[in-house]
Amino acid sequence: MAQLRSHVVTQGVQRSPNRAMLRAVGFGDSDFDRPIVGVANGFSTITPCNVGLNDLALRAEQALKEAGAMPQMFGTITVSDGISMGTPGMRYSLVSREVIADSIETACNGQSMDGVLAIGGCDKNMPGAMLAMVRMNIPSIFVYGGTIKPGRLGHCDLTVVSAFEAVGALAGGRIDEEELLAVERNACPGAGSCGGMFTANTMSAVIEAMGLSLPGSSTMAAEDSEKADSAARSGEVLVKAIEANIRPLDLLTREAFENAISVIMAVGGSTNAVLHLLAIARSAGVPLSIDDFETIRQRVPVICDLKPSGRFVTVDLHRAGGIPQVMRLLLDAGLLHGDCRTIEGRSLREVLAAVPPQPPADQEVIRPIDRPLYAKGHLAVLKGNLALEGSVAKISGVRHPTLTGPARVFESEESCLEAILDGRINAGDVIVIRYEGPVGGPGMREMLSPTAAIIGKGLGDSVALITDGRFSGGTYGMVVGHVAPEAAVGGTIALVQEGDSITVDAGELRLQLNVSEEELEQRRRGWVRPAPRERRGVLAKYARLVSSSSQGAVTDAFPD
Repeated sequence: MAQLRSHVVTQGVQRSPNRAMLRAVGFGDSDFDRPIVGVANGFSTITPCNVGLNDLALRAEQALKEAGAMPQMFGTITVSDGISMGTPGMRYSLVSREVIADSIETACNGQSMDGVLAIGGCDKNMPGAMLAMVRMNIPSIFVYGGTIKPGRLGHCDLTVVSAFEAVGALAGGRIDEEELLAVERNACPGAGSCGGMFTANTMSAVIEAMGLSLPGSSTMAAEDSEKADSAARSGEVLVKAIEANIRPLDLLTREAFENAISVIMAVGGSTNAVLHLLAIARSAGVPLSIDDFETIRQRVPVICDLKPSGRFVTVDLHRAGGIPQVMRLLLDAGLLHGDCRTIEGRSLREVLAAVPPQPPADQEVIRPIDRPLYAKGHLAVLKGNLALEGSVAKISGVRHPTLTGPARVFESEESCLEAILDGRINAGDVIVIRYEGPVGGPGMREMLSPTAAIIGKGLGDSVALITDGRFSGGTYGMVVGHVAPEAAVGGTIALVQEGDSITVDAGELRLQLNVSEEELEQRRRGWVRPAPRERRGVLAKYARLVSSSSQGAVTDAFPD
């Protein structure tokens, strides 16, 4: 068995006091030679994403005991992005990623645990757990709480995004109040994370692709029995990983990150995955830049027809073969590194050997690699004088990914949403929402409310939106986020004036403010950094510590 950190409690003069405390929580004489495994439980009734997690935690806890470990359960937080969306509470969402990572690291290292099984559902649970795992580098496995099943209204599948888009449709006169209420009542039928290839399902797919969760587990429905069985199996696998001393940094190589990016492109995943993978890579000491996403996008097609811009939801993907089927297609096309190892000790090539070389013929969710939905990936990295460090555009479902138009400038998400719903945004406009970045927000809010309202008003193909904030995984349309440097630190986005000409060109990978350098320099000299929105508490602390979004918006990027 691997050298166990928890064995310090049996050594030296501290032996009796340490043991006495552990006996009080259930240790017997024979238990002190067993590995102590943390069960980081994200259970809460705050959100449907996490409401079912305690049942999974209890199954995993029992499996860990039966496999010879001593599980020690502790809680960690969550913020429901869907509930906080469009409110000041969304500023805490990205912050919660850091709080989750810090809490898992603190509990596991504070108690010298030998491994950790983390269970999460809502968006920031996954990257938060991954950050903690790579910081600690103890044997680790992640258990995803599972996706929600689709709501139904008539013959249509609904997701939470349907409710946001319905608000815009109501404002545009395309539906009435009764239809809006019907969508609201039916969009979210039970437990589980948002049902399309939004951020939670994207990040669960990423973790599976990188080998830190079990094959096939990232697309299971939260309410299906196989999800609880998978949680139990995860506990068994983790104990074997502790015995074999398989650690996160053994698995999360540069090639593993490239595999994750390839899967993101293939499934049409969330823009937030760019931010999170940059952060995880930095903590893991793996060289990865925003430009790597563009390099991989050029060679990996989108082969899954999934919401938000597509037709199907994640349970449909699961029935079609899930992430293993997607990875098998990528592997056979030479787009995946098959030698990367997994937490089970097997290589990806070994894991995928039993997966059929082609998806089932009776489904339309996963396309053959030679007949993709889009020939190139959907997450384009745009640069130019408006985004010197880069920005991320999600171009799936966009028929005309190029637009030059007048800037419509807003200093907050709320003021922009009001203008959209009031009919003050016209075809051809380029909306600019600024001072919503990691520092300026603070917290880099997601912009699902305005983007969904644009779609609902029927302007999705004729209006562009750029921001130094983020987008929900449910967003689609001509949208560009993560603009860096952000407005609050003096990025060019802070210098845009109402009516300025802006070019958004996903084909040429360009985000350009069509103003002379002389004029920009004059504006720069006149720019005054705004006073911080928050001066106390977690948001103020976050704003002082957080890095640029082009570096993953991390809070521990201290100079050497």
